[in-house]
Amino acid sequence: MTEVLRETNFDFLGKKKTGKVRDIYILPAQAGQPERLILVTTDRHSSFDRIIAHVPHKGQVLNQVSAWWFEQTRDIVPNHALAIPDPNVTVGKKYPTVPVEAVVRGYITGVTQTSLWTLYADGKRDFGNLVLPDGVKKNQKLEKPVFTPSTKADDHDRTMSPDEMVAEGIVSREMIQQVEKTALALFERGQEVAAQRGLILVDTKYEFGSDENDQLVLIDEIHTPDSSRWWKLDSYEARMAAGEEPEYLDKEFLRLWFREHSDPYKDAKLPEAPPELVEELSRRYIEMYEQITGKKFIPGDEPIIPRIEKNLREYAIVKS
Repeated sequence: MTEVLRETNFDFLGKKKTGKVRDIYILPAQAGQPERLILVTTDRHSSFDRIIAHVPHKGQVLNQVSAWWFEQTRDIVPNHALAIPDPNVTVGKKYPTVPVEAVVRGYITGVTQTSLWTLYADGKRDFGNLVLPDGVKKNQKLEKPVFTPSTKADDHDRTMSPDEMVAEGIVSREMIQQVEKTALALFERGQEVAAQRGLILVDTKYEFGSDENDQLVLIDEIHTPDSSRWWKLDSYEARMAAGEEPEYLDKEFLRLWFREHSDPYKDAKLPEAPPELVEELSRRYIEMYEQITGKKFIPGDEPIIPRIEKNLREYAIVKS
């Protein structure tokens, strides 16, 4: 049976912060090195602001997809990645975080509370940078990609317009304009590459840090099946015409299952994700990795924890 990486606890690294999907170790500046983050991407699967499953190979796919995209977008914006010492690990330079989730949408879709389609179906038409008419269909392409940022929070994000963010003092006008311009450029590059590989990059989110000159640096992840929706291009038009859902290569179908079998925002305990759906999601993540990068997916050696520990020993904090 394939092993899953649920969590890590390495006592030879820096202070650990547990994110929804990543275990993040903070390495203090030492031996001429800047302050760094070691981001271990686990197989935890997060939706509806909670962990709903553990998916084999998911963490490796996310880490390696991001590493690939970091290289493809360096000409647009620098990124934090310094090294990829393990299939599940990125070492990145630590930057002050810009408190904005830079969300870009190319289509109207989604089932979460903050998704464009959920808000539209509830009657909302004015989205700040975008005003939609009546009669728009789910999964329809927007006239042009739209920037719909939200706040960054550990519990729940708030979707706000750039003007509202400036008015509340969350970010400066200059910074939000820089974020919007960069996010739209990254999304355009993502859609171009996706189309070449028979895919649609539907929507995504980016996170940024800022350097000593207040210039943006891309952090966290980019264009993964966690941070983005991906559909198959060749069947999209026919399925739209037939009133069917697009062919997903992301986690949307598992979200839909939980919506149909529970109230994932309110129920204290959720049903177990069906093993066959977890297996299918793992297969789709791997398919997406191979289709985007053009590389064969090679699972990392097991057992996973000892492998990662061995590959991270060189980053052990030297005790004084």
